[in-house]
Amino acid sequence: MKRYAPCASEARPISRSQGDPTQSMTTRVIAVDVGGTHARFCEAEINDGGVLLHDVVTLPTAAYPGLTDAWEAFQATRSGPRIRHAAIAVACPVDGATIKLTNSAWTFRADRLARDLGVEQLTLVNDFAALGHAVACAGPDAFVHLCGPAKSLPATGTIAICGPGTGLGVGVLHRHPLGYEIRNSEGGHQDFAPVDPFEDRLLARLRTLHGRVSVERVVSGPGIVAIREALLETHSGSTDGDDRRIWQNGLTGEDSLSQAAIERFCAALGTFAGNVALDHCAHGVVIAGGVGQRLRPVLSQSDFAARFANKGRFGPILQDVPVKLIVHEYPGLLGVAAAFAKEHRGNGF
Repeated sequence: MKRYAPCASEARPISRSQGDPTQSMTTRVIAVDVGGTHARFCEAEINDGGVLLHDVVTLPTAAYPGLTDAWEAFQATRSGPRIRHAAIAVACPVDGATIKLTNSAWTFRADRLARDLGVEQLTLVNDFAALGHAVACAGPDAFVHLCGPAKSLPATGTIAICGPGTGLGVGVLHRHPLGYEIRNSEGGHQDFAPVDPFEDRLLARLRTLHGRVSVERVVSGPGIVAIREALLETHSGSTDGDDRRIWQNGLTGEDSLSQAAIERFCAALGTFAGNVALDHCAHGVVIAGGVGQRLRPVLSQSDFAARFANKGRFGPILQDVPVKLIVHEYPGLLGVAAAFAKEHRGNGF
């Protein structure tokens, strides 16, 4: 079988998280976080409710026919005996027998995956469900404040998690006195709802291309292309269909039109995050996703906060909701390892 070299590897422990004590002994798990662009792998140690991540390897999904091929490429980077436990987060629904990534060609059978990977215990969750587990067990240093009251996320109640990457994910964490529960969501695929004349024009442009327009068409990494193209109607500049270049040039200030597109993106993200908070009567909101992390320098200075709370009669309620950005380096890996610990509590782990 052809072997592929990883994009990046870090041979060092990178995270320790303390949560509810769910482990009385050390368990080693291969943690995997599969997105539309990258699949991240590492060995995770679970002990006394803590998660320690080692040797993160990032592989491009487009370079592999499927998950099992990427799995074997990661295994080729390791030494020592194979670990027989796996925790995998994927950017798509996980309820069906056949799992198809929303923004990747990868497909696999859920009921055959453990056998295909050669593992004895497997936890399979949605990527934003994994982020919910990460929010539940990460310490306060894993978050930075964005807007709302400068207080911690609530110890009990509902926390909505949303964020853009290759797609747009949503998850829900509900904390209660006995622990916490995670609720899946595909909220990123609800209809895009414009709130001003520019977004009216943006929706009209996207409708000619796609028919139905989901929020993910706008509030995602690739969505920045459509925003910038719509701005060309009233701004000078040239067409650029490379979303990575737009993000880079906009965040560095090298291209004013890309910079304006990012400002518009932050506003649209604020509106969407506020909608998600209303959907779930959230007591706190966490922004996640790869693009969310990239926006850290600009979100607090953008229209994100104003648009988050711009909900008419419900504006005062949202103004009292703390909104945080999760800044943990690999929250998906942390969360999926925590999901394994929670699922297999009491099963000899």
